[in-house]
Amino acid sequence: MINGTVVGLQARMAIIFYPPDRAEIEIECVVDTGFEGFLTLPPTVVAKLKLPYIAPIDANLADNSRIVTNVHQGTIFWNGVERVIPILAMGRRPLIGTALLVDLHLGIDFCEGGTVLVDDIM
Repeated sequence: MINGTVVGLQARMAIIFYPPDRAEIEIECVVDTGFEGFLTLPPTVVAKLKLPYIAPIDANLADNSRIVTNVHQGTIFWNGVERVIPILAMGRRPLIGTALLVDLHLGIDFCEGGTVLVDDIM
C-alpha cells in the first residue's frame, strides 16, 4: 500500500528513488492519470540523480503537440518492491503516470488534505 495526500487539488505521493552510487532519495510526485508512462522528472533532477540515459523518444503532450524528450532508467521502491523503470526527463514537476498504476487500485479523497491510496485490487 502507498499513501499520499491531496494538496491544492493535486494527488501527491512520495516515491523513493535509488540513484546509482548514492543514498536513496524521496521525491514528491503528482499523480497524472492523463499520462500513460511511468514517471517524469525535471531534467535538472535527472541530471542530479545521474540516471542512466537510454534513448530519445517522441512524446505527445496533452495539447496534442509533440516533443522529443530523453528517456532514462531509474530504480524506485513501489508497492513494496524495487522496480527498474523508464523515466522521462521533462516538465517542471515529477509526475506518476498510469503505467505505474497497472493492476493496482487508486483511491483519492479530493479535498484539501484528502487521502491518496494505491493498493492491490481486491
